[in-house]
Amino acid sequence: MLLVENKKAKLNFEILEKFFAGVVLKGFEVKALKLKKGSLKGSYISIKNNEAFLVGATISPYQERNVPTNYNPQRERKLLLKKKEIIYILSKKKTQKLILLPLSFFLKRGLIKLEFALAKPLRKYDKREKVKEKEEKRKLKKIKNFNLTNF
Repeated sequence: MLLVENKKAKLNFEILEKFFAGVVLKGFEVKALKLKKGSLKGSYISIKNNEAFLVGATISPYQERNVPTNYNPQRERKLLLKKKEIIYILSKKKTQKLILLPLSFFLKRGLIKLEFALAKPLRKYDKREKVKEKEEKRKLKKIKNFNLTNF
């Protein structure tokens, strides 16, 4: 079940390879994400000392009154990945100059997971081409639907 999605990711980046990871969260953060009170806008994944962290993701408090006083909604959150996966991701990232981009939070068997990807930034003309292709597909779909309903 999809909880929070990074909508701009597919528009601004070419997604090359997807990965999944668990996230270390506090109890009230889990409740907030289940109510879809989060945002991945402007967030990224950094790797420090062979550990992956989600940086810049905002998880709003579940209940304003019951949140600890020192709570930071944009704190770094540790991702649960195997060392082999981290080494593989690091090697790909360095050799091809790619970005680690979070795509979505989702619920799988009662646990909150993060879907992220190795991505390549798109240039302006690539984005324009992508938008044109989408518009053409929509027009073709409309024409097909129109022709099917007339007969």
